[in-house]
Amino acid sequence: MAPEDKKQGGGFFASIASSLSNFGKTVNGMVGYEGLEVVNPDGGTEDAEDEAQRGRWKQEDRDSYWKMMQKYVGSDVTSMVTLPVLIFEPMSMLQKMAELMEYSYLLDLADECEDPYMRLVYATSFFISIYYAIQRTWKPFNPILGETYEMVNHGGITFIAEQVSHHPPVGAGHAENDHFVYDITSKVKTKFLGNSLEVYPLGRTRVTLKRDGVILDLVPPPTKVSNLIFGRTWIDSPGEMILTNLTTGDKVVMYFQPCGWFGAGRYEVDGYVYNAAEEPKMLITGKWNESMSYQPCDVEGEPLPGTKLKEVWRVAEAPKDDKFQYTYFAHKINSLDTAPKKLLASDSRLRPDRYALEKGDLSRAGSEKSRLEERQRAEKRTKETKGLQHTPRWFNLTSEIAPTPWGELEVYQYNDKYDEHRAAMDNSDDIEEIDIRSTEFNPWHGNLATE
Repeated sequence: MAPEDKKQGGGFFASIASSLSNFGKTVNGMVGYEGLEVVNPDGGTEDAEDEAQRGRWKQEDRDSYWKMMQKYVGSDVTSMVTLPVLIFEPMSMLQKMAELMEYSYLLDLADECEDPYMRLVYATSFFISIYYAIQRTWKPFNPILGETYEMVNHGGITFIAEQVSHHPPVGAGHAENDHFVYDITSKVKTKFLGNSLEVYPLGRTRVTLKRDGVILDLVPPPTKVSNLIFGRTWIDSPGEMILTNLTTGDKVVMYFQPCGWFGAGRYEVDGYVYNAAEEPKMLITGKWNESMSYQPCDVEGEPLPGTKLKEVWRVAEAPKDDKFQYTYFAHKINSLDTAPKKLLASDSRLRPDRYALEKGDLSRAGSEKSRLEERQRAEKRTKETKGLQHTPRWFNLTSEIAPTPWGELEVYQYNDKYDEHRAAMDNSDDIEEIDIRSTEFNPWHGNLATE
């Protein structure tokens, strides 16, 4: 089958893919919720009212939240709605950015690989592997302006992320080891649809492979969160992911299948590595929650005779029945035990609301979250009164405006200062003098504990 047929949804793609709307249902019998769609992630023909009662919400919470949210239908709710902690996980969005580094060894392999097409197979598998973490249905905390997250204990990587803007919310991240440099400016645009939310990634992701200086650019698909209030919340990312080698013109186009009737197509992703002449060279196929495989192909996209599918990535074993669906790696990056020495006081691990939620204290988590948000508003008012603007510490706003399929993006660039800071901290003689657990979370004035 020709690759252009698959691009149009023909052939075997059509046999497994169908529109989410094909099995969407409305809650017709519940007064006040007429026309509200409740989608069963497993497909089937269950009554929509029964399906709507499933999920983590209590009835009274569901009712009050729905009354509050009705006025936002059709709007971008990125930073305009205060959400209850009962739908949160004890992790910030900056930590979620760091979690994408779990399978960074795939970028190491891409850097070491001499075959330009296998290089893209490895890099593509890395970018697909992140969806296993994205599928969690709990919401991360929105970072406070100036909040940071550090990781220095995985794969030789030094990772720093910082919340560089509050309105609109923008985070910037930088990761580096001996093989690659990973830079991201992360921003999203949303559309609230009542019981679902569409999320459009306006961010820019660039990876530089050090051996040959190859630069890779990613355009991910949008994501849809279904059953936000009624039913079992679940996440799907139907659409197209494009990874381009900006150095050579080679690229990868992957198609994330929409979840269809009885769950058909859910998790499945298929596509090709193309050369600069747009001829397919490698077929890549698999499920983003299980494994990915590749196979050389001809110009028609058919597997070459004598070749077989070879697995390139498989998801690591995860804890059973974990409350927040965390992997072992997610637990690792959330732990103070794995934090670097002299952790920045602005680090997400130190957030009192995050820590309270981790310990199961929802009441305290909610009050601490409100306190931090009010402090952030007060800090903003103080700066405005003094005519001051927030200046990120580890990233600089550039003059570059990057186009994305969903709007333009102001790009932030890593300024190398964190490397200097971390080297100074690691070489300090009084490393053991500061108890991380006693450090107060402080994203507003830098790391007062160590400066």
